[in-house]
Amino acid sequence: MVTPVTGDLSRVFQMNSTGDNEPEETSKPSGSARTLALTVCSAAIGGTFQYGYNISIINSPTRYIQGFINDTYMERWGTALDTPQVTLVWTLIVSAFPMGGLLGALLAGPMSVRFGRKKSLLLNNFFLFVGAVFVLTCRLAKAFEMIILARFLVGMNSGVSMNVQPMYFGESAPKHLRGAVAFSSAVFTAFGIFLGQVVGLTEVLGAEPLWPYLLASNALPGLIQLVTLPWFPESPRYLLIDKGDREGCVQALGRLRGGEQMSAALNSGSAASAKTPWSLFKNSNLRSQLWTVMFASSAMMLCGNDSIYFYASYIFMEAGIPPEKIQYVTIGTGASELTAAILSNLLIERVGRRYLLIGGYSLMTSWGIVFTVALTLQSRNVAGMAYLSMICVFSYILSFGLGPAGVTGILPAEIFDQAARPAAYMVAGSLMWISLFLIGMLFPFIVNGLGNFCFLPFLAVCLVSAVFLGLTLPETKGKTLAQITAEFERKNGRKMRETPDRQVDELLQNHYQLGKACSFTTLTHDADPDPDIKNGD
Repeated sequence: MVTPVTGDLSRVFQMNSTGDNEPEETSKPSGSARTLALTVCSAAIGGTFQYGYNISIINSPTRYIQGFINDTYMERWGTALDTPQVTLVWTLIVSAFPMGGLLGALLAGPMSVRFGRKKSLLLNNFFLFVGAVFVLTCRLAKAFEMIILARFLVGMNSGVSMNVQPMYFGESAPKHLRGAVAFSSAVFTAFGIFLGQVVGLTEVLGAEPLWPYLLASNALPGLIQLVTLPWFPESPRYLLIDKGDREGCVQALGRLRGGEQMSAALNSGSAASAKTPWSLFKNSNLRSQLWTVMFASSAMMLCGNDSIYFYASYIFMEAGIPPEKIQYVTIGTGASELTAAILSNLLIERVGRRYLLIGGYSLMTSWGIVFTVALTLQSRNVAGMAYLSMICVFSYILSFGLGPAGVTGILPAEIFDQAARPAAYMVAGSLMWISLFLIGMLFPFIVNGLGNFCFLPFLAVCLVSAVFLGLTLPETKGKTLAQITAEFERKNGRKMRETPDRQVDELLQNHYQLGKACSFTTLTHDADPDPDIKNGD
């Protein structure tokens, strides 16, 4: 017989009839899948959505903000800035975002341990709202410095959410949906990019008088999250392993997956202290995982995809697109990544993480070669090359969205245990934001120095990434943490050693299994309960 889930933990955590550690299931209330789907939407709309949205909305008002900088300086000092000086201030505004993101990434680990995954996302909106106030009042205060500070705060918001949200999703989702749910972070990032481009049209908020409202419009998704997310559960694994709250863990699991039985061994789990980034570097048993995550996080930004969003207008102008059409073509780039992210969300539990990641970088390498050839022939006035260049840009973005955009964020949640996960995200997030800052600063010089060959460095990054990850990264699809760790251990010729927090983390992953792979898009449709389970046998 199977005992229903109640507040009595001694009845909740029991062994199944075979005596092993496999979970048993009782019932699956119809609202549990809906709760999981709504939790994902609520967390992401104020999370990774903000990263994509804030990357894209800064492009359309560029010349208006630069005009505001010059006018403010003229009124303050009685003289105008030179073009290089205006460009320097604009570069500071653009660079403030990744610098804030770096600080946010460093804060994300301690915040997620101190406050929990859900509360960290809620508190994170503070940076966003203060930044919105600075943007809305900068013209009244006649201070362009407030825009720099606002972008820094928005970057902090994105830095925290880009680390905490995938952690939250990876710890809350069933194992068979873990990849799809975690990949929804990439879907919302792409959706944020696309919506930011739409809102930035001159017909919407992209006109000169409205640019402060465009930059402050990111407060609305934050407000939506602030109102909705408190109604949803905290990460069950955080509650059990970090807080030692078994009752809270059971309640969260009940809401996310309905009434389920878990192994008796779970009852012996105890809270584990979180590791620091420095302890990860010193731990030889985790070194291969750490190097893989560090390389993947750096490559995701150094591959050149975000350069298209920071400097989309410049790239399309070089490709021969008429200036009056560029804002509409730019929307197509966001739509391409959104389409690829949705497609990858449907494929990730069928194809696997490793193949999507390696395949994405391989395709980007191929399109980088074609793009370089097209730009070279275009400069020699070969007919049709401008259109081929544009096709290459869209194909490059599609390839990025198909694999690296989403799989990279999943890796720390899947290959590190609970105690190491926040520190792993701190390291990965820091490298991601440093790489984004470097690309934002260096790309104009790369274009000026290499001209038609400006994508060669990115091509090299994609090629090396495909080879390196192909050699080092095992497939994580459908595998438990112990199985994934064993793959890394075998690659390094070591015997895997179990730790208490890994055992508890393993059990929490195992108990979610429902036996049928599906994507995040099917979350709102519940599977029919097993008749035997319904009967309690």
